[in-house]
Amino acid sequence: MTSRWQDPTWQQSAYAWIERELDELGVSRTGRIEQPHVYVWSTVMRVPTDVGDVWFKANMASLRHEAVIAEIVSTRCPDIVPPLLALDPQTGWMLMADAGEPLREVVPREASLDRWLDVLARYASVQLELIDDVDDLLASGAPDLRLAGLPEQYERLVQQVDVEPRFRAAVPYVAELAERLATFGIPETIQHDDLHDGQVFIRDGSHLIMDWGDACVSHPFFTLSVTLEGMIAWGLEDEENSVDVTPFRDAYLAPFASRYAGDLSAAVETALRLGWVCRAVNGRIPGDDEGTLTRLRMFLDGRA
Repeated sequence: MTSRWQDPTWQQSAYAWIERELDELGVSRTGRIEQPHVYVWSTVMRVPTDVGDVWFKANMASLRHEAVIAEIVSTRCPDIVPPLLALDPQTGWMLMADAGEPLREVVPREASLDRWLDVLARYASVQLELIDDVDDLLASGAPDLRLAGLPEQYERLVQQVDVEPRFRAAVPYVAELAERLATFGIPETIQHDDLHDGQVFIRDGSHLIMDWGDACVSHPFFTLSVTLEGMIAWGLEDEENSVDVTPFRDAYLAPFASRYAGDLSAAVETALRLGWVCRAVNGRIPGDDEGTLTRLRMFLDGRA
């Protein structure tokens, strides 16, 4: 079955928009537009031009806010994302400069995870920079997964999904953890919610973070659930808990430690559990309950 993204009428509309935006930029296309990524939720096209490849992205309606989020991030922290060349807030279409080489290809070649020390510190600085932009992020359509509402959202989720009774019984535990985490006084801000090695690229020696489609407003430390427990801890050989994540946690916390007092490592311990709740709520795809169940098991058990 042909997806919406492969429908000729939709493609022609996208091609026409790309050509108009390139013309506005004074850039000429030099070859055929290719469509290397087609997912249910989004598609990406490669556009060869006389200034190098540029990339077009379109999202399904519920993720259209990525374009505005990308604009906010690129305005406040232009060195953390590739240049945003054009966007249409109504359709959510974006045209971006090339991001460089994927970290997912670089890490195996270098046989080292050390680049994550810089990535996490840079990313934390973005979160701190955007604390005052929460209202604009929410107005853009970014999901509101702040601590005050998270227990109720979790309760709705476990009523909608066929789960073991223990997950429904955990509603008070989610509320307890949320209250505990709030006592550390860390402001809520942008949170990528899917920060792994497929979302980081290297261009001109700098680490860039891509794909803000799952970004939400939540506790900043929730990011670490996916990044530390879901990826870095598995190491180069994909072996669970084969890497001590402490240095990576500390690299991430360093920008926060310069601004906030208290035991931030203790806050991370609580946030790691709640981060999987956030990911389960925010990342649920109807019909893919197994993905949701995996995240819920990570929440309660610390393993999938």
